[in-house]
Amino acid sequence: MSPPGARACLRARLSGALARLDPDAGPAQGLAELVHQGLDEVPLPAQGRTLMRWQLLCAVAEHDLSLAKLYEGHLDALAVLAEVAPGTPRPVGSTWGMWASEAPGGRTRFEACAADEVRLNGRKAWCSGAARLSHGVLTAWSADGTKPQLVRVAMAQPGVCVSDAAWQAVGMAASASGDITFQDAVGHRVGDAGAYLQRPGFWQGGAGIAACWHGGALALANTLRRAIAEAPPEQRSAFRMAALGRVDVALQSTAALLREAARWIDEHPARDASALALRVRLCAERSATLVLDEAGRALGATPFCRDRRFARMAADLPVYLRQSHAERDLAALGERTAAAEGAPWSL
Repeated sequence: MSPPGARACLRARLSGALARLDPDAGPAQGLAELVHQGLDEVPLPAQGRTLMRWQLLCAVAEHDLSLAKLYEGHLDALAVLAEVAPGTPRPVGSTWGMWASEAPGGRTRFEACAADEVRLNGRKAWCSGAARLSHGVLTAWSADGTKPQLVRVAMAQPGVCVSDAAWQAVGMAASASGDITFQDAVGHRVGDAGAYLQRPGFWQGGAGIAACWHGGALALANTLRRAIAEAPPEQRSAFRMAALGRVDVALQSTAALLREAARWIDEHPARDASALALRVRLCAERSATLVLDEAGRALGATPFCRDRRFARMAADLPVYLRQSHAERDLAALGERTAAAEGAPWSL
C-alpha cells in the first residue's frame, strides 16, 4: 500500500492538471493531456490501492463527467491489458477506449490471420470517444459466436470508420459515443476467448464506475451546500437544511460502501466481486439520483439556468447513470443475496 504522502501527491497533481485544462478543448484532448502528464499511471484494481484508483476517478468525474467517461474507459482498457495480456505494447502518449457493449444487430466479427492478428468486420456501437482516441480494446466474435474475444485495434488505419450520426445526446454529448464500422481492419487478439467476462477484474472494474457517478453527485451536492452556507440567515430555511441532510446521508452511505468495497477487493483479489459491484453501483445510482432531485427542489431553477457547470452536470449525470441496468441489476443482486450464506447484513 502506498504511503499517504504518495497518495496525496498524485491527487494534488491530478487536481492541478484538471484546473489547467482548457474547458473548450473537449474531453478527448483533456484525456490526452492527463496521459501526457502520466496521470493514467494509477494503481491497478485489487493490488492494494483500489481506493486510491477510485478517488482519482471520482475527482475527474466531479470536474467533468464526459472526461471521466473517457478517463475511466482508458484506465479500464489498460487494466484489461495488464490482467489478460501483460506486456502488450502501448505506444507513448496513446489514448485507449474500452468498448464491450453488444447492441442488437451491431456485432463485430473477426477472422484469424497469422499469429494473434485478426481482421475485423461489422459494427460496434456505444464507443465513447472513438473519433478522437488512438487505440481501442473491444469485444469481437468468431464465426461460431460462442464467446467474445478481446481485440486491440489502432484507430488510425484504413477500414476503420467512426460515425456519430446516431449520437443525439444532450447529456454526455461531449463523450461522443459513436459507432465504429470495421471493414477488414487489422486487430490483434488479447488473451483467450471469453477472458473479458471470466477474469476477476471484470466486476472490479464495474464497481469503479460507481466512483464516477459519486463524483458527479458530489459536484451537484457541493453547489447545494455552498448555496446554503453562503445564504443570509433568512434564506437558510428548514426545508433547505432538510434537503442537505438527506444529501449528506446518501453521499456518506455511498462513500462508506465504496471504501468498504475497495478494501474487500484488495483483500480478495481473485474472488467473485459481482455482488459487491452490483451493490455499490446501485447505491451510487440511488444517491446520485437523490442528490439531483434534492438540489433542484431546494434551489429551484436558478442553478439550472444561471450556473453553466451545474446545468451541464445535471444534464450529464442522468445519462451516465443509465450505464446501470436498473431493475435487472437489482434482480441480479437479489439472486446473489438469496444464495448467500451466513448473515449478510449483520454488523
